[in-house]
Amino acid sequence: MSTLAPRVVIVSRRSELDELLARHGTRGAAAFFLRERGRDLAEVSARHDALTAALTEVGSAIPADWRRGHVDRADLPRFLFAPEDVVIAVGQDGLVANVAKYLDGQPVIGVDPEPGRNPGVLVRHPAAAVPGLLHARGGGEERAMVVARLDDGQTLHGLNEIYIGHPGHQSARYVLTGPGGDRERQSSSGVIVGTGTGATGWCASIARERATAPAMPDPAEAALCWYVREAWPSPATGVTQVAGRLHTGQTLELSSESERLVAFADGLESDALQLAWGQRISVGVADRRLRLL
Repeated sequence: MSTLAPRVVIVSRRSELDELLARHGTRGAAAFFLRERGRDLAEVSARHDALTAALTEVGSAIPADWRRGHVDRADLPRFLFAPEDVVIAVGQDGLVANVAKYLDGQPVIGVDPEPGRNPGVLVRHPAAAVPGLLHARGGGEERAMVVARLDDGQTLHGLNEIYIGHPGHQSARYVLTGPGGDRERQSSSGVIVGTGTGATGWCASIARERATAPAMPDPAEAALCWYVREAWPSPATGVTQVAGRLHTGQTLELSSESERLVAFADGLESDALQLAWGQRISVGVADRRLRLL
């Protein structure tokens, strides 16, 4: 049994003000850039200050004898989480989804630095709640995840959804094999496979346009919904398999007939699997689940 003290890893991303200063160099130049677009630096600065204050309060809540770390969203693919870590995501709801794919059972606390501005679906706590959550970190709500597996053994996990298609969202050609074993050659702008957590995001926008959209799963349900985007009917490509549900043990399989397709999860396009011509990828319910405190 490990005798190491728990490690708290705080996850955040650069504020809009940080990005503006990195691009324009000075506050004056950033203010001019925003003013030309009908925006005010004061509003951007206020949001930056709110994030900074939340990060400071969260850092102060970590017990003195616990270890700590901090990772930026952009560095998540290169960061190694340990089994005993407790993860605190400070930012928007999407930040929890961004970090979830790199975890395997570690508890996550979502902190909203601007209560009332974010939906608060995944970042459900103010910074002031962190001390109590750290000391009572058992239990939590488990949420289903989605996993994609390439035929060469590479895997990719997602909390909201996984996209498979052309990296520029142009027409992708592939052979789709549904959970019932039916095969169809298709040309589309990609396939989305989502969880109950992601059912309010990308999947929801697609489902609104489908009269026969499958019922969305609940966040904890071991089920997924999938959609083919803008399937193109032609003499060589079909449109009969364009939506459905997947349950535990079922998979959706794509065999690439394009020179390069990609699969990425939860909007992190920089951390994607690459599919060459003839490669196969299967998507299904993941064994691992997110534990959200």
